Amino acid sequence: MHLSPLARPRRTSLSVTLCLVLAAGVMTLWRGEAIAADQPAAGAPAPTAAPEAKLDGIQVQVPESPAMTPVPIGYLREIPDSPRPASRVDNEPDDAGIAGAKLAIQENNAGGQFTGDLYSLEVRSVASPDAALGAMQKFYDTGHHYIIVDASADTLLKLSDWAKGKDILLFNIRATDVSLRQENCRANVMHVVPDRYMLADALAQYLVIKKWTNWLLVHGSTPGDLAYADAIRRAAGRFGASIVDQREYKDVSGGRRDDVGVIPPGKQASVDATFAADPNYDVIIVADEDQLFGPYMPYRGGGKPRPVAGTTGLVATTWSPGHEKWGATQMNNHFEKDFKRLILPIDYQAYVAARTVGEAVTRNHGEPFAKVDAFIHGSELQLAPFKGIKQQYRPWDGQFRQPILIATDKVPVSLSPQRGFPHASHPEIEMDTLGIDEPESTCKM
Repeated sequence: MHLSPLARPRRTSLSVTLCLVLAAGVMTLWRGEAIAADQPAAGAPAPTAAPEAKLDGIQVQVPESPAMTPVPIGYLREIPDSPRPASRVDNEPDDAGIAGAKLAIQENNAGGQFTGDLYSLEVRSVASPDAALGAMQKFYDTGHHYIIVDASADTLLKLSDWAKGKDILLFNIRATDVSLRQENCRANVMHVVPDRYMLADALAQYLVIKKWTNWLLVHGSTPGDLAYADAIRRAAGRFGASIVDQREYKDVSGGRRDDVGVIPPGKQASVDATFAADPNYDVIIVADEDQLFGPYMPYRGGGKPRPVAGTTGLVATTWSPGHEKWGATQMNNHFEKDFKRLILPIDYQAYVAARTVGEAVTRNHGEPFAKVDAFIHGSELQLAPFKGIKQQYRPWDGQFRQPILIATDKVPVSLSPQRGFPHASHPEIEMDTLGIDEPESTCKM
């Protein structure tokens, strides 16, 4: 039937008004989901009453919000006694890691308002492994099944052993120890942070692709430095590089900020004294995880003018503030707006951990912990945290598969794994050229 011109405006007004009422209801739901990310989870709020509106005699009922199910996530941070780094800019901010988890909580709740899941983050800081166990008990008593752990390997193992048989899944975002993925692996620990083998392999692949294959290795004397140096030796053997000389830096208390020459002189050798004293190398690899002497290496090193890589200079890392591809610019901008600083690798790792929980709970809404836990361990979990491909956890050791950025302090210069190495034909398997592949693994979960 043909409508008169006078009837048309009235029908249009009704449609517009109805849309506005529905939009208002949606906005009400959106505003109602907020929860402080650093506060304990509260009980699920009661469903809101469905608002009603009458439009020209038509009664409209806006759909009510779903009953919200709390999903509390714990963040356990161990604050160790660490040596003072060479530069104060290497001191982590107080909210390092925590800020990344909070950003993920915001994203989880953006989707959770529609599925009925309400995420929260509770942070507990400790100074010892015993205190960490006490904090874990409190998390467990208050219904926390998912715990982000920012702690040493020893503390993580204590927490894992305590949690055995309980509905608890831990996310390691700090400890790079290879043993945690091998002889000391645990089924209740997922490793977001790469281990030292992954980081060394990622760097080695890039250096070999660039044909910088002769390396001078300079390492400190801490257990971490020695472990990273071992990872560099392994990577050199895997990908065709040669370590032409190795030297150990020994800190002289009070002198490292003023003295020149942090590279010790080469050792004399009876076979070829000239080569041993001054070998030809393409790049200097530094193993200095605490940043005690490495930052001086490019300028006060005392060696040949060569590129510096490893823990200083060109590094393998999970995140760089200069990373801009695959949505990373939006990630950086959002983080900087909320937290007024640049995002750090530890923030990114905490973000991935919390987003893992959000994705798994969303895909298994209303399911018990065991179902969510199995989903995280399985092949159906697919995350895309700004690295260009879908990512998941390795089923044999719980390590997060992810590309590794090769970056300076300002910009990323490449992304490993590099093309041309084993498994390069399949993106998922290509990730397993970094670190310990399944045939090599000794993990027995």
